[in-house]
Amino acid sequence: MAEASRTSEARRDAVFGRWVIFSPARSRRPTDLKSHGPANPSPGPDDGAPKPSCPFCLGRESECAPEIFRVPAPDASPSWQIRVIENLFPALRREAEPPAPEDEEPVGAGECAVRGFGFHDVVIETPHHEVRLWDLDAEGVGGVLLAYARRVQQLAEHPAVKYVQVFKNQGASAGASMAHSHSQMLGTPFVPPSVNSRLNCMKEVFESSGKCSLCAIQSKDILVSETHNFSAIVPFAASYPFEIWIIPRQHSSYFHETDQDKVLDLAGLLKSMLQKLCKQLNDPPFNYMIHSAPFGLSSSCLPYTHWFLQIVPQLSVIGGFEMGSGCHINPVFPEDAAKILREIDSSV
Repeated sequence: MAEASRTSEARRDAVFGRWVIFSPARSRRPTDLKSHGPANPSPGPDDGAPKPSCPFCLGRESECAPEIFRVPAPDASPSWQIRVIENLFPALRREAEPPAPEDEEPVGAGECAVRGFGFHDVVIETPHHEVRLWDLDAEGVGGVLLAYARRVQQLAEHPAVKYVQVFKNQGASAGASMAHSHSQMLGTPFVPPSVNSRLNCMKEVFESSGKCSLCAIQSKDILVSETHNFSAIVPFAASYPFEIWIIPRQHSSYFHETDQDKVLDLAGLLKSMLQKLCKQLNDPPFNYMIHSAPFGLSSSCLPYTHWFLQIVPQLSVIGGFEMGSGCHINPVFPEDAAKILREIDSSV
């Protein structure tokens, strides 16, 4: 369908069960949609020196919360490549007593409260202040992803942790309080409601079609790029303009079970997608999230549970309609966004 003839359309996605309104009249041409200001203005070259106020920089490790583990640099200079540490200001506290089993899934309607037990960790992705994740080579990005998987595996062994959300906030308007490149993860003693909604929606699709929602995606119109192991798409009912999902091509329920070779493949594709968004959208603030399966999921649920990584550039403000209805308005059709991103050379 030609862009000029496009009219508003509502689509429902088969993963989250959300309705999205596509309204191209609400923006100019898709290629004109840009971030108003870069997430990290004029970073400049990295001189290797720590920044005066940044505790994540090399040499200032003592100013951080306790270290969980580090990944040493290949040549031992600098002394580390990646550090995983406790969050100094955690949303949930690991020293709190876990909720009793009867409190984990309260029966019946009504309000309830449980102790704020959980794990809130930070992954410092590089020792160098001005280096962004997509500035690293594929092996460097792969090291970060492997650090995620290693820590998620550790948290999966805690009997009270039911789910781990891995996420990255890039830029202040995307929720980052530190400019130094980092990501986070929260291990919760409950399965978050949006995760339950995702699993329920994918279960409904599987029961009616016999197919996993993500395995069933075939359209080339929404494909941005693919490798032997992963596909990067702009989803059919993208809630946000230029949103990207990176999906394992082989059915897989748990991110942390991905083997090292596939992680390196994923790293190259993630780096490429972040570079494309940076070039096309003027280095926008963004979030990415890894949507995996809850721990201890019944084997009967695994055929329809498929993990993926979601990247959301922050290009617009969520308004009252979106907050009130849970239905997003997207000014860019996924097919148009995918075509634009396909044509961008992500090589440096």
